[in-house]
Amino acid sequence: MWDNLGVEFTLFLVCLSLIFLNLCKRKQKPLNLPPGSMGWPFLGETIAYLKPYTANTIGEFMEQHISRYGKIYKSHLFGEPTIVSADAGLNRFILQNEGKLFECSYPRSIGGILGKWSMLVLVGEMHRDMRIISLNFLSNSRLKTHLLREVEKHTLLVLSKWTHNSVISAQDESKKFTFNLMAEHIMSLEPGKPETEQLKREYITFMKGVVSAPLNFPGTAYRRALQSRSIILRFIERKMEERIEKKVEEEDDLLGWVVKNSDLSKEQILDLVLSLLFAGHETSSVAISLAIYFLQACPSAVQQLREEHIEIAMAKRETQTETGEAVELSWDDYKKMEFTQCVISETLRLGNVVRFLHRKALKDVRYKEYDIPCGWKVLPVIAAVHLDPTLYEQPWHFNPWRWQGNTHGRAPNPTNHMMPFGGGPRLCAGSELAKLQMAVFIHHLVLNFQWCATADSDLPYAFPFVDFPKGLYISVKRLEKK
Repeated sequence: MWDNLGVEFTLFLVCLSLIFLNLCKRKQKPLNLPPGSMGWPFLGETIAYLKPYTANTIGEFMEQHISRYGKIYKSHLFGEPTIVSADAGLNRFILQNEGKLFECSYPRSIGGILGKWSMLVLVGEMHRDMRIISLNFLSNSRLKTHLLREVEKHTLLVLSKWTHNSVISAQDESKKFTFNLMAEHIMSLEPGKPETEQLKREYITFMKGVVSAPLNFPGTAYRRALQSRSIILRFIERKMEERIEKKVEEEDDLLGWVVKNSDLSKEQILDLVLSLLFAGHETSSVAISLAIYFLQACPSAVQQLREEHIEIAMAKRETQTETGEAVELSWDDYKKMEFTQCVISETLRLGNVVRFLHRKALKDVRYKEYDIPCGWKVLPVIAAVHLDPTLYEQPWHFNPWRWQGNTHGRAPNPTNHMMPFGGGPRLCAGSELAKLQMAVFIHHLVLNFQWCATADSDLPYAFPFVDFPKGLYISVKRLEKK
């Protein structure tokens, strides 16, 4: 009898618990997800989202979805339910709440090829520690005392090979410039030396795999990239062992500095060096190529640039006449390049080297009237904000003058919505170096050359990495020295 009562009482408690839970669920408000489409099972809408399009647009997929659903919509991308944001306010909110409400979350294939210790995929304290190392080596004081001189040296090295009335691939030349600079800056590799050229060849193969479909089968670009990654890492490891054997007290390159001043493991150092080579070379070279592309169609901007840089060069000549020695660009000269900074800002806004970022919601988030469920992928689309006609007047036009004041831009302050280097705690550590590279390259370019597109014209495409499929070939003419 007592046994039966015990069983009945247990069943009563179970039923009571189920009723209570059901009532609690009814009291909870249903999630108010943004409108949108989840697409095909498993594939979702990923294939349509990644379809290549011209880089100074947001592409047909984004245009159609924003028109149909608004600037915030749901989808299924990269194998996960996703909230896509083309909203300036939400994008800023996401980036400013990194580590609190959202977290970096790139597809597994990216970590597989860049390495699990790559700064791009790391989160939390480990990312912070890696970023501090990068910031220490890319500090303002180092930019002024060391890197400015190196950037100018490598700029002149590339441009000195351009002959009068020749046709060159601006994209290849930009990549040569940034690769040589980063290779010397990170590992003290001299441009043109066999080991540098060998590393460059492996790196090109590696990069083709980074931007390809992650199909790890024999003969695929991804498989070849993984093989090149192994060769590159062995190369870096040899250089690392040389630093340790030499026991040099002070090193000029990043690899030597990290070996001497950090507690990172060998694997962590290898991934850090590879990720910095990737970030420092790829984004800057694309930005310089975009500047050359946009400027060739805007002669008035080239003329104003040339006037600005002639003034700087004339002042340098006066100093050179007094001392009898060639004078390098100084930090004060760089700060005088005001219109150049406008051109750089407009290039980054219109070209959008970084199209979107990968994030994940760490908890349920409410933004305005919409819910973002915990665990969902979140894509802040930077390009959509930079090309938003409600924020920028004629956003698809190259207009560097919009950055000189508020008369040319629709927004009260256009810089409020500019995030070419991301934002928040993950703001790109090399952003200032990238702008320095662009400014110095533009300085010597406009002083020494005229250029125009060849008959076989090229357009920048987003794959989603920005690239000129034909190499951006241009005809160059040397200017006579006055």
